[in-house]
Amino acid sequence: MKCRFFFVSLQKNITMSKNTDKKNTLDSTPKAAPQKVGKYGYIGGKLDFPFGKENYILLLVALGVLLVGYLLLIGGGSDDPNVFSYELFNTQRMVVAPLVLLTGFVIAFVAIMKRPKD
Repeated sequence: MKCRFFFVSLQKNITMSKNTDKKNTLDSTPKAAPQKVGKYGYIGGKLDFPFGKENYILLLVALGVLLVGYLLLIGGGSDDPNVFSYELFNTQRMVVAPLVLLTGFVIAFVAIMKRPKD
């Protein structure tokens, strides 16, 4: 369908350009591309990011806190599969690591939701 529409419009352009009547001719002068003035994109030749500097810093902090939380979860296993290790249920893995992970996710949420300063 798009191909047919393209050829019909191309045919109209050719027939209109053959006309000498000024009212029916198309303006063939090239026009400058409209500058994007949306919330995110190029504004005045400068790339506008969706987050501000503070947002990216908070995201990096959240990533670091999440990394520490996952590192706290490591370990506690037994070398012998026949012997159960109670080290798996210590306070570090059951309380501290989940709280650190929750804190990291909260920081990431705040970093995403915080409006950048204009």
